[in-house]
Amino acid sequence: MNLIATGKALPSQLVTADDLDVKLGCRRGHSLKKSGVHTRHFAGDHESQSQLGARALKDALDRAEISASGIDLLIGACGIPEQALPGTASFIAHAAGLPAGLPAFDVNASCLSFLSALQVADSLLLSGAYRRIAIVSADLASRGLDWANPEASLIFGDGAAAAIVERGSPGRGLQTFKLATYPEGRNFCEIRAGGTQRNPRRGVVDGDFLFDMNGKAVFKLASRLMPDFLDALMDATPGGLDSIDCVVPHQASHLGMQHMAKRLGIAAGRIVDIYASHGNQVAASLPTALHEAFVDGRARAGKRLLMVGTAAGLNLGGLVWDL
Repeated sequence: MNLIATGKALPSQLVTADDLDVKLGCRRGHSLKKSGVHTRHFAGDHESQSQLGARALKDALDRAEISASGIDLLIGACGIPEQALPGTASFIAHAAGLPAGLPAFDVNASCLSFLSALQVADSLLLSGAYRRIAIVSADLASRGLDWANPEASLIFGDGAAAAIVERGSPGRGLQTFKLATYPEGRNFCEIRAGGTQRNPRRGVVDGDFLFDMNGKAVFKLASRLMPDFLDALMDATPGGLDSIDCVVPHQASHLGMQHMAKRLGIAAGRIVDIYASHGNQVAASLPTALHEAFVDGRARAGKRLLMVGTAAGLNLGGLVWDL
């Protein structure tokens, strides 16, 4: 599977840590100290998730110098859907003006949706079912934040990113993929309403439609599980960690990024870190970081990438990709 282009889109509102200090009535510097994010973008009332995703896809198509008709499958890889039904891929396809009849479906693994979509795309390309696939992740975290719970709000930003992949040359593509789910952490990050469990007919309470997170519990569980997970991923990769040219992690939090860098024990220049200027963009986080690495040349043909992260569930995911 070859990566032929990436794209990115950010919504209109630039929000600084100082802006959030004012919003929350905190002393100046509080939000930056707690979150490690100095700027992020939030969508305005006029901006939709699918429109943002369509902009990211257009950016990727323009960079690849191909038209929308040049792809034959769209995979939506968003952490949160635009609405409960139908899938967000349908809305992105409409907003992007994709040809009627072009197949589009969603893959959801929360913040690891893009990684899971890559693995699905790789399998479909290898099977010969498709020739060129676009993957789009777009999330508007700001729409569901509970500002009464700063721990679960200060780290997030909105955004979208896209990648276009096609059948690869022998020896290129995904070398290793691993996804592990630990349901003991299923309630550590959640939005309880919007599905069949909690809805207006069965009853909802204040906060059920807002994001809730036990950050300490997430960090504790992920920290315990991640070392063995990474060891298994690297053991399955010829050359191991020394063969990795660039690490593209999910931009989960400043503590999470620091822990990842320390655990891997590699030079900071080999890790793509855009967290302070973007925040955690949910599923859009990984492809946005990939886009930045693609643009600055760290992710280019002939390089080996490690993409890795955590997600609600609790999920751990990682892949090694020879570009």
